[in-house]
Amino acid sequence: MTSAMRHITIDCSDAYRLASFWSLVLDRPLHEDDKPGDAEALIEVDGSPGLLFVTVPDAKTVKNRLHLDIQPQDRTRDEEVERLLSLGATQLDDRRRPDGTGWVVLADPEGNEFCVERSAAERSD
Repeated sequence: MTSAMRHITIDCSDAYRLASFWSLVLDRPLHEDDKPGDAEALIEVDGSPGLLFVTVPDAKTVKNRLHLDIQPQDRTRDEEVERLLSLGATQLDDRRRPDGTGWVVLADPEGNEFCVERSAAERSD
């Protein structure tokens, strides 16, 4: 017998607020039952584990040991970075190289790091 990954759970100070940010990042809706002030909020992702945000009293204090890598589907990496910054992300590091490879490290509104990679189209150039 095997196990399946159901959710990737992210501790945060405001589950609904942070889930709302990631809902915009991923263009996926919050679960229909989730409301502001709820202790948990879920984004379901077709064919993949959902992202479950859980309000906890502890503040984030160190670098994540696990992070998400985002790959834009209908725009370039650089266009996606600009879009995510406009949604409230913060740029932490720029690992883009002159030859077009590399990635950008961002943080969500609660400081959780994630990376933006090149799109599939950029990888095939």
